[in-house]
Amino acid sequence: MAKRIIVDAGHGGFDNGASFNGRLEKNDNLRLALQVGKDLADMGYEVYYTRDDDTYQSPSAKAAIANEAGADFFVSIHRNSSAEPNQYNGVQTLVFDDSGIKSEMSANVNQELAKLGFQNLGISVRPNLTVLRRTKMPAILVEAGFINSDKDNALFDSKFNEVAQAIATGIDQTLTQNTTTYPSANYRVQIGLFRNYGNAQYQLNKAQEDGFSGYIVPSGPYYAVQVGDYSELDQAAAAARQLRSMGYETLVVSTD
Repeated sequence: MAKRIIVDAGHGGFDNGASFNGRLEKNDNLRLALQVGKDLADMGYEVYYTRDDDTYQSPSAKAAIANEAGADFFVSIHRNSSAEPNQYNGVQTLVFDDSGIKSEMSANVNQELAKLGFQNLGISVRPNLTVLRRTKMPAILVEAGFINSDKDNALFDSKFNEVAQAIATGIDQTLTQNTTTYPSANYRVQIGLFRNYGNAQYQLNKAQEDGFSGYIVPSGPYYAVQVGDYSELDQAAAAARQLRSMGYETLVVSTD
């Protein structure tokens, strides 16, 4: 079965993102995301988009689209920006944490883009970004050059098709050449069951402030708040003990 990839064009609608001399990030993001998606589809991947027009979506909505689609990977397309024009240039990828297949994919995307003349600024860990924190699948955010860098814009415009192909190639290299087996997440720790979605969101926000990533999972008429993704039962049990020491009521649940 072909891998299902969600390609996200960052920002949209009233959210322009960064801008420079009339150039809007949301437009660059959409144009590039659609081309990356086309290239991935040509490679045989099943591609979905969070948006394919100038529509606003909250970061939470973007993550929800990916989760509901049952995607295998999430790739968000952005342009970077700096305080002063031409202060910096280069490409960079952002991840929730620097581990696993998402880190391999980030490095491969950066390397492919560097072949086109972009400076490789490496991988940056950004656990507070909603699209990286709330997606249930491996996720990366590609900063395809600085929108207020004349050098990066020249590369982006003159080599647009090559930029899209480089991102798609980096993704494809990772998925076709990766031989590492990553353990599946079999257990989570449930820290609440609520009738009201707002109450579930409040509990999840509190857990995230305490350093735990998590999910709101519909369960009949209720909303379960679950944190962590653990491959071993003893890992989940240890997390449950830590959470109980912080005042949470806990229940280890299986995701199988």
